[in-house]
Amino acid sequence: MRRRIYILGAVVLFLVLAVGSCRKAGSRLVRADHPASADVMVMLTGSISDRVLQTADLYSEQIAGKVWIVEEAMGAYRALEERGVQLISNTTQSRSAMIKLGIPADSIRILPGDAVSTRMEAEIVRAYLHTQAGMDTLLIVTSPEHTRRAYKIFKAAFKNLEEPPVVYCSPSTYTDFNAEKWWKSKEDIQEVVKEYMKLTNFVLFERRELRRAPI
Repeated sequence: MRRRIYILGAVVLFLVLAVGSCRKAGSRLVRADHPASADVMVMLTGSISDRVLQTADLYSEQIAGKVWIVEEAMGAYRALEERGVQLISNTTQSRSAMIKLGIPADSIRILPGDAVSTRMEAEIVRAYLHTQAGMDTLLIVTSPEHTRRAYKIFKAAFKNLEEPPVVYCSPSTYTDFNAEKWWKSKEDIQEVVKEYMKLTNFVLFERRELRRAPI
């Protein structure tokens, strides 16, 4: 474990220096596909507003008629529930917002799992695919700077499936992230550096672990 931390730290330091000198670093994080249709949209958890709005737009354009959301973990919420405090989860809020924006309730499926990462979401979706016939194309909806990494994670998770589905990505247009001029905003700089750190972790460790995981 210590060796892994040292390796990751050294690579991250190199990436911070390299990314900081590359003006195209933001654009390279964004993957935007434009499929005519998909069997299902998978809206990744995290920021709610931008991803819900993008999902609702795609639904109204009849790109896909089904939406899957993996239940997002909320820390020690179970301990709160044991004390009589009920919290409305981000996942439940997302579903409610989608319904108000015109997506029928029976078109939205929440997949249980208490996911804390994109990798966990991919693994839960992969497991659920075994119960669904005819799901050949998945459209991942997420924030722009997250699309490239999300695509790589889902592709790795599906690699050993007998018939892996085609994976597309749709970056939300409802964010302030400026991929072309990311270095002009403190928030965008933070997002870009953070994503490259996570991409490094994926390439060095997660990808191999995902492919070895039982299906």
